[in-house]
Amino acid sequence: MTEDPIHIAEAGVAGSWKRAFESDPSEKEKYYLTVAYPYPSGAMHVGHGRTYIVPDVIARFWRMRGKQVLYPMAFHVTGSPVIGISKRIARGDENTITLYRDLYKVPEDVLAGFADPLAIVEHFSNEYERVMRRLGLSIDWRRRFTTIIPQYSKFIEWQYSHLYAQERVVRGAHPVKYCPQCENPVGDHDLLEGDRAEVVKFIFVNFEADGFLIPCATLRPETIFGVTNLWINPDVRYVHAEVDGALWLISREAAGKLSMQKHTVTIVGEVDGADLVGSTVSHPLSGDVRILPAHFVDPDMGSGVVMSVPAHAPYDYIALRDLQQKGEYTDIVPIPLISVDGYGAVPAQEAVERAGIHDQLDPRMDEVTQEVYGAEFTRGKLLPLCGEHEGKPVRVARDDLGEIMELDYGSIRFFDFDTQPVVCRCGSRAYVRILDDQWFLTYSDPLWKAQVHEQISSLALVPPEVRAEFDRTVDWLKDWACTRRVGLGTRVPWDSSWLFEPLSDSTVYMAYYTIAHRISDIPPESLTPEVFDYIFLGVGDPKEVDRQVLDSLRSEFLYWYPYNHRFSAKDLISNHLTFQLFHHRAIFPDELQPQGMVVFGMGLLNGAKMSSSKGNVFLLEDAADEFGADTVRMFLIGSAEPWQDFDWRNELVSSTRKQIERLTSYVQEAASSSGETDVDAWLLSRLQRRIEQTTTALELFQTRQALQEAYFGIESDLKWYRRRLPPGSDGGAVMHRVADVWARLLAPIIPFTCEKLWGELGHEGLISYAEWPLPDPGLLNPAIEQAEDLIMRTVEDIESIIRIIPMTPSKVILCLAPSWKYDIFKTVATSEDHRMVTKELMKDASMRTRGKEAITTITQVTKLIHSLPPQVVSEIVSHPPDEMAVFTRTLSFLEKEFKVAFEVVFAEESMHAKAGMALPFKPAIIIE
Repeated sequence: MTEDPIHIAEAGVAGSWKRAFESDPSEKEKYYLTVAYPYPSGAMHVGHGRTYIVPDVIARFWRMRGKQVLYPMAFHVTGSPVIGISKRIARGDENTITLYRDLYKVPEDVLAGFADPLAIVEHFSNEYERVMRRLGLSIDWRRRFTTIIPQYSKFIEWQYSHLYAQERVVRGAHPVKYCPQCENPVGDHDLLEGDRAEVVKFIFVNFEADGFLIPCATLRPETIFGVTNLWINPDVRYVHAEVDGALWLISREAAGKLSMQKHTVTIVGEVDGADLVGSTVSHPLSGDVRILPAHFVDPDMGSGVVMSVPAHAPYDYIALRDLQQKGEYTDIVPIPLISVDGYGAVPAQEAVERAGIHDQLDPRMDEVTQEVYGAEFTRGKLLPLCGEHEGKPVRVARDDLGEIMELDYGSIRFFDFDTQPVVCRCGSRAYVRILDDQWFLTYSDPLWKAQVHEQISSLALVPPEVRAEFDRTVDWLKDWACTRRVGLGTRVPWDSSWLFEPLSDSTVYMAYYTIAHRISDIPPESLTPEVFDYIFLGVGDPKEVDRQVLDSLRSEFLYWYPYNHRFSAKDLISNHLTFQLFHHRAIFPDELQPQGMVVFGMGLLNGAKMSSSKGNVFLLEDAADEFGADTVRMFLIGSAEPWQDFDWRNELVSSTRKQIERLTSYVQEAASSSGETDVDAWLLSRLQRRIEQTTTALELFQTRQALQEAYFGIESDLKWYRRRLPPGSDGGAVMHRVADVWARLLAPIIPFTCEKLWGELGHEGLISYAEWPLPDPGLLNPAIEQAEDLIMRTVEDIESIIRIIPMTPSKVILCLAPSWKYDIFKTVATSEDHRMVTKELMKDASMRTRGKEAITTITQVTKLIHSLPPQVVSEIVSHPPDEMAVFTRTLSFLEKEFKVAFEVVFAEESMHAKAGMALPFKPAIIIE
């Protein structure tokens, strides 16, 4: 840390917070929020900063609102990621060593100890806590734990004893992501690359040729009737392999994958793909077809050979077209087998040509492919060519043909990833493997799914549109491999050869937080499942722990639970966030179910996704060193709402620091303000609005909107206030009052600055526990606000005109709208059907006499109303301003501002052509 005055001040404030946020049950209403605990395998970057700072803003807000707030933190170290890292460091992997030495700034002597994975855990968990404290997170650090301590393992054993007893954990064969190097199933958190890859179930369609089979992996077995050729990569050397006793031709990569999926595979020969080009293969449902060359065929996908259906697969269509444009294979024509509304006979051709795609490399090819596949799956029906399947919807025929392929034509199912590569944190390639004795959570159970769907319907979700994504996740979730052989974590109590994998042991730890600081004193051998049953479920009579202690632990748990809100990234909806709903539903009663979740967007750095493994990160501590903790907090809060993606850009962060400096200067100046001015009532009224709007925004988790109101809104009001002060005045004592409120409104966002300012304003104690400002209805003055708004808008209009006119003004005349135009304004603003406004107004004889002028005014007023905030329109309708009185009182201010004489007249008294342009709340402006 540098000796910057900001850093020195931050260090002093942080000292006063050392134990300030330790939270115990009290008579207050509780607010319990949690956030996904970090995996401490590397340094924190600014993406992590947003993840933990947003909940801190909410925690600080509710603390100031008088609630007993709990914001705990722990460290997730289960699994094999740190083991993979330690292995790479131990074997001298230069990329890993460079990452930890140069990017993460691990000292050489510490790095030397990273061959022990627990040394990595200890170093970075301590670093995380230090940096989190540095950023002002109001965490109860007494509750810190790691997921490999014995007490937590006993908690996991308790959880799974219930799931096992309910038969929600079963043993079976299932495809899993698997690392051969680690000899272990791997989850999303164990991966360096491919963490979003899904395991897809293909079917091999077997073509025959010269005594061997050529299997082609497909998700669309119904398209067998439209196969015109196979594609093979002429640059790849393929293998002949005996697969379960049959001779196959496949890529070497496919042979390796099949051996992991319970197939006996023996390679018996090799052949160049080029030697197979032009040969003929056959299938009973497609007849004889030729093998064509295609360099786009990836030997690492499927079998390395692809069946081509150019009528319905855009990639196949355009690849065949490319060959035929060279004069090759011109006798092959697409074979339509599916009719679909909205497309002609050859859907792939129509989609490609409609999109104007000229070659296979066009980035829109994936989009066009999904368009055709989606349309055919949802609306397509098979044509007469398909024999007995004619007329079947594609969604039905797909399953039927898949079953027929397996039963009658020797096809098998094959599992692979939908994207490649998938890389374990140890640096090795991961594959799909079928394990016989793996333990699985039965997320496929329809009854369990129904319970979770019901739970989702009652959750408070932010933003609300993610509810559909949660429901989709529940629908497609399959059984989940919850154990692995190696790594850190808790052993399966009924099968100690397995450990629970990371996502499976991080489902209900929010309950553990409530007692974590006290249960650490109890010997782990005393923490039987019966003890946890009593603490969390209130059942049984365990003797291993003193009853008074148990009652106290249960009381604390019941005070805090259920949690109010959980904060986590949107990419965890597909696993952790949904898993924890399943587990809560299975274990806890209705009254202890989760209440709400806030889902975060992703973090970008200079427009690109942040990735530690790729070095595209900016470390959080470096940001705090360069800009200050509050600057980092304010930028992260102000850059986007929590559920939106944000983009960190250093050049924009610098301006945030200047904003904090302006706040500090204002508050320090306000300390000496005294007296009264004519504009004080307006400033106080505006302040009540800012309090109300900031409070509402934070209640809705709109942290960016809260900052807009609490900082930029008040700063804007103060600029206008100072502009409106009479000559020689520096402002009234109201400025001290504003400063007091301003510091409290911003305290959740920039707490270091506001703690310091709180003391300078003469207050004792921490602003972190000061009372949140409440709007005072007695200080609201809509009439004064309306008058100032009218003046402000008129000043802006005058400035806009002066900027573009090629002259120095000698006089400005304001022409005010007559009362009949206010009548039109009110009618337009309150009309339920704007199409009827003209007809309604023209019923009035006085309006009819105005003819075209009235018609024009209706159009102009309608446009004006659309440009004004609804609240302003409402105020004008209910309390039309006395524009003459407002501007008469303000003449001296206007003349001072523009250094020119002003005159205010009613538009109907002026002969100037522009006078007729006067509208309610928008005077016509004549500059001479």
